[in-house]
Amino acid sequence: MDEYTRRISSAAGVKELGRGGAAIVGRATGLDWKTICRGIRELEEQEISPRAKGQLRRIRKQGGGRKSLRLQDPTLLSDLDALIEPKVRGDPMSGIRWTCKSTQKLAKELHQKGHKLSHMTVAQELRDQKYSLQGNRKTDEGSSRPDPNEQFLHINKTVTAFQQRGDPVISVDTKKKELIGNYKNNGKEWLPQGKPTDVKVYDFVDKKLGKAIPYGVYDITKNKGFFSVGIDHDIAEFAVETIRRWWNGIRLQAYPTATSLYITTDGGGSNSSRNRLWKKELQKLVDEINLSIHVSHYPPGTSK
Repeated sequence: MDEYTRRISSAAGVKELGRGGAAIVGRATGLDWKTICRGIRELEEQEISPRAKGQLRRIRKQGGGRKSLRLQDPTLLSDLDALIEPKVRGDPMSGIRWTCKSTQKLAKELHQKGHKLSHMTVAQELRDQKYSLQGNRKTDEGSSRPDPNEQFLHINKTVTAFQQRGDPVISVDTKKKELIGNYKNNGKEWLPQGKPTDVKVYDFVDKKLGKAIPYGVYDITKNKGFFSVGIDHDIAEFAVETIRRWWNGIRLQAYPTATSLYITTDGGGSNSSRNRLWKKELQKLVDEINLSIHVSHYPPGTSK
């Protein structure tokens, strides 16, 4: 290796030789000499962040990469709001908003307006703006039923009132039950070829292990969740016990002066509006924690 080649084999050598050295490196690597010079400056100015513990080292400068869809398409949000405005429910500044249109239909209508995006992107934008999807259900049997929109408005108004007073507002629900044991699950994992994981042939409940029943409590104001996992049945005592443990663990730090608690929930399962045991256990909790509890159930055919 001659002296000239040795000198341009390092960043310092390229800088020393100036544009000519960068041009030689550029011909060898296929990069523009301006890009090489800019990279040298970034190294000298230490614009590339050092490797953090357990993290990959940043190569691209902060702010690089694909821009968000909102920046690429500034009219997207306004067109999306215009499409759902006739079907929108709720106060734009509230914590609860819902729409009756599907994401596929919204994506198709946005395509007609010249926007290029998928229904998954539409769903993400709706979630970012605190929307939820309201479905339909056959409930009209000849007699009048409460308007679901009025029920949502009542829940939203009550949530706002509790939050303004500094009282807790939670949403409770039983999530998907899972069998405990060596059962087949969807998905794949990397294993040596020809050595798959052996699982049970039949998905019968193991009488010893039972099944996992997660019951969750979501604090709407604090945006935090808490859940308990049972292995027996989804019953009202288990649901209320989860609320009790959540409250005993958070009340002193988060709500030391609270006088009441507002619970929103679906209309079925262990916390059903017709479940007498649910009401009985809630009354026990009221007597124990000396806190008034208010419960609202979402309309049939809707999901939080």
